[in-house]
Amino acid sequence: MKIRLAAYLQPDSIVDGEGIRTVIWTQGCPHHCFGCQNPETQDFDGGAEVDVEEVKSIIDGLKGQDGITFSGGDPMVQPAACAEIAKYARTKGYNIWCYTGYDYETLLKLAKTKPEYMDFLKQIDVLVDGKFILEQKTFDAIFRGSSNQRLIDVPESLKHKRVVLVKKYLTKKTYSNRERVTGIYI
Repeated sequence: MKIRLAAYLQPDSIVDGEGIRTVIWTQGCPHHCFGCQNPETQDFDGGAEVDVEEVKSIIDGLKGQDGITFSGGDPMVQPAACAEIAKYARTKGYNIWCYTGYDYETLLKLAKTKPEYMDFLKQIDVLVDGKFILEQKTFDAIFRGSSNQRLIDVPESLKHKRVVLVKKYLTKKTYSNRERVTGIYI
């Protein structure tokens, strides 16, 4: 099986989920959010096709990582390949985060006719869902770009058949004790 990636796997990220993570940058996104952080990942013909076994081999060589984050692009446009990689990464002890422009409810609807969506969802610990909305961009949102995006505890959400947010991220981070000067907090 192949997966289209926008870049090599990026280890040692501290901004794409909790802990030290390796990011898998998928290629292709249908959302085209205005102000997208990674517009070069939107083209479905961009990046490069890589064999899933090669990605697994790279995961085997990782050191000092807490988890794997799927981002892009939108990983949910390649759910079967992402599910296979996520399932493998879990066997190596990694937790799984996924960023998607789809909302959780839409993914559940898609999963009714395309089981690969549920296969992938079942491998994800935290789903950051929803399109990036520039007008809702905030520096106070933890692990997300705009305030509409949710950090969803996927195992608990599937178990309870309703969205369950990750409680420890419900509190906003604040910069109230800092002065903002030209986009930099000091």
